[in-house]
Amino acid sequence: MALTHAIILAGGEGKRLRPHTDRKPKPLVEVGGKPIMAYQLDQLKKARVKNLVIACSYKKEVLIEYLTGNGYGFDHISFSVEETPLGRGGGIKQAMKFLPADWEQVIVANGDNLWKFNIEAMVKKHQERNAIATVLLVKLKSPYGIVEVNDQDEIETFQEKPILPHWLNAGVYIFSREIEPLLPNIGDHEDQTFPKLPKERFIAFKSEGYWKAVDTVKDLEEAEKEVREIFSLSMG
Repeated sequence: MALTHAIILAGGEGKRLRPHTDRKPKPLVEVGGKPIMAYQLDQLKKARVKNLVIACSYKKEVLIEYLTGNGYGFDHISFSVEETPLGRGGGIKQAMKFLPADWEQVIVANGDNLWKFNIEAMVKKHQERNAIATVLLVKLKSPYGIVEVNDQDEIETFQEKPILPHWLNAGVYIFSREIEPLLPNIGDHEDQTFPKLPKERFIAFKSEGYWKAVDTVKDLEEAEKEVREIFSLSMG
């Protein structure tokens, strides 16, 4: 069964990305000539998501104007505006009120990360396992060069920012409706909701796909180089 609903958390100020975020929220900062959020919207559209809810706060009017003007072909886009900070869990819970009354499952994503993975495969696993929550995991890339030395302190190898044998939370989830009452009104779902879930219905979806957090100007510069290859963007 296709999953037709999605919530994007798009209220981040992106203080470490200033001046890029002085006049726009972090998800609208451009990488490779298009907003970070646009890469997510393109993939959600291809995955047949039809109903989109944007949880927004900082510079919300800029975000609303952008999405109203573009549309991206979704059947419906709603805006869940946080007048006071609710935290990610509270923001998700409020945004769920904008979903159709009969919703059963929803994709939830932090709107300020770049990613490319098989959404349909994640949905399939979530449904086959009858999960309450499925979390996208990606391999951790070291932000630094890694050096291996022998017992004589002689350098054996030097690897520039290798992929490490650890998995990290990529900030993309699939939630079933059962999670809604477990979400905090104010606070974070990862420390207030996830510990309450039964292990057999709280699962991971591991992906070898592309993922990058864009938190600093340095991240932005690196992402500019990467997205042209990952998303096959024209250099023109």
